[in-house]
Amino acid sequence: MKNKFPAVLLVLHLLLFTTAAVTALLISNGKDDLAAVFIVPVLILIAVSIIIFLIFTRNTIRHVSKMNAHLESSAAEFMNTLPAPVAVIDEQRRFVWYNQLFSEKIGLGQDVFGLDFEGFVKIDMDSLFRLNYAFCSINGCIYKVTAERFDKTDMAFLVLYFHDESEYFALKKRTDDSRPNVIIMTIDNYDEVMQNAKESEKAQTSVETEKLIEGFMSGTNGFIKKTSSNTFYAVIENRHLESIINSKFKILEAARNIKISGKYPLTFSIGVGQGANSLAESEKIARQCLDMALGRGGDQAVIKTDNGYRFFGGVAQGVEKRSRAKTRVIANALQDLILSSDRVFLMGHRFGDLDSVGSACGLAGAVRLLGKEAHIVVDRSKNLAAHLIDYIEDQTDKEFFISPAAAEAMINDRDLLVICDTHNKDIIESHFLYEKAKQTVVIDHHRKTVNFIDNAVIFHHEPFASSASEMVTEMIQYFSFNTDENYQPCFADALLAGIMLDTKNFVMKTGSRTFEAAAYLKKLGADTVAVKLLFSNSIDAYKRRSQIVSSAKIHNRCAVAAADFKSDDIRIVAPQAADELLCISGVDASFVLFKTGSTVNISARSLGAVNVQVIMEQLGGGGHQSMAAAQLEGSTIEEAMRSLNSVISEYTQNNINTGKSN
Repeated sequence: MKNKFPAVLLVLHLLLFTTAAVTALLISNGKDDLAAVFIVPVLILIAVSIIIFLIFTRNTIRHVSKMNAHLESSAAEFMNTLPAPVAVIDEQRRFVWYNQLFSEKIGLGQDVFGLDFEGFVKIDMDSLFRLNYAFCSINGCIYKVTAERFDKTDMAFLVLYFHDESEYFALKKRTDDSRPNVIIMTIDNYDEVMQNAKESEKAQTSVETEKLIEGFMSGTNGFIKKTSSNTFYAVIENRHLESIINSKFKILEAARNIKISGKYPLTFSIGVGQGANSLAESEKIARQCLDMALGRGGDQAVIKTDNGYRFFGGVAQGVEKRSRAKTRVIANALQDLILSSDRVFLMGHRFGDLDSVGSACGLAGAVRLLGKEAHIVVDRSKNLAAHLIDYIEDQTDKEFFISPAAAEAMINDRDLLVICDTHNKDIIESHFLYEKAKQTVVIDHHRKTVNFIDNAVIFHHEPFASSASEMVTEMIQYFSFNTDENYQPCFADALLAGIMLDTKNFVMKTGSRTFEAAAYLKKLGADTVAVKLLFSNSIDAYKRRSQIVSSAKIHNRCAVAAADFKSDDIRIVAPQAADELLCISGVDASFVLFKTGSTVNISARSLGAVNVQVIMEQLGGGGHQSMAAAQLEGSTIEEAMRSLNSVISEYTQNNINTGKSN
């Protein structure tokens, strides 16, 4: 009957229209009596139409309400049968509804109606609203939570769907754990330490090394292959590599217990190719890490990360390389580059010292003898070797020193740039000059840092050398000119001054090649008295140095002092004070803090028992095992002192835990 309502209404409306039209026509023709007869049926039809319309509208509303109720019931039933937990929260993030699976898997049978969602489920709501999904861990399962918002005129709801991703993450973890990684291990300076050993000692060392390697691989399902007398390749799954990393590569400490000829400890350098997508890429990364380990002096493991490198070990003293074959090859290559260039520009690091400026002066003198124009780039306002610069200018008939701005304007594509005493592009004298140079040579002895110059034509890096001046002295011996007769003595003085500075007058980091280089410079006419005068200071500077030393305090066998005054020569006085603090009994390392502008500078020195490079790296600096520095921007002396003491304590504790002494 319900479906007939529209047809009945249509017929009634047609009759009503016809009757009304006839009535109107009769009235217009003046037949009022006859028209009165039709008025009554018209009124009846109108009344019937209204009644039928009201009945139809009421039935329609009842039908829609019934269907709506049915649909709501079906939706709730559907959400309850979804194969995933579902919950609905209101604008106050309180539970207003959840399905059966949510109650079982998320709520564990608890009644959570009206409870705070964030108090019950630990999830990043900001990420959920920004990305429309977020991950959370609940009852040992990992869920990906997606959200859908429903807004009505008077209220808003958020429907949350929990997708169980536990199997995916478990599979991903198994895949990551089984990913193979290439590890390259090499014995540091194997040829040098073995050349004077007896055959029995070599055999014993080989056996002990093999046992050490077997112990390193025990507990893993990887394999290792010896590719040469001192190099090993290993492939280890990630799950086993992580345990080795967590143990901080104990093999490094175990290797030091093996003594070659009873006195030389065995040390390893290890490069780890972790995080690669293929074995070929892993091997490439391992080689890069091994180069970094060797460039930092060996006796350490290096892992490349997204943010740089991680270092382990690096506490043993390096063994001097006695062979000069590498130096001869590099010297010949450098001479060819000089002869093929129009001019040679030489520069060191900012706030250049006697080694930085001295090595540049020594090489500039050799370049001059090769018939090429040489310029030493220095910023006189930020230089610690003013005495040396004045001395060279007095002794020569040609102006060698130019400002960075002048060099930047002069250099062209056919010129050569030589960087001495640093390989870190962040601290060179002029970064713009480095960027303009088409050919760059690096000569440095500092342990390799992460931000090294990676586009050098020649990268002569020898961390076992005492100084850059020693390296330059060795190279000029192989240049094709008669240095014995023509090399000016003032340049020999400059090189000797650089060696004396970095060796603390032939005390620190001094090998047989250091004395051979000094003897060669003496042969060239170096004047030890003139060199000594380059280290002289005024009486006021001596008093300032004594003031710093007197304020020192001992912390874990480290002398820590701060300069609470300002002076123009503070960059010279502070390192000298750090050197003097090492003369105190019971002090293994010294640290002097001083402020320039808004930066706190730390000058660190040691006698070798404490690796000050590792300590300074924790504060963003670097350097050598026995000489390093750091700069803390925007810090106060007190804050820097607390940070330094904290790092010293951590370093001491780590050494105690690994069985090493400071």
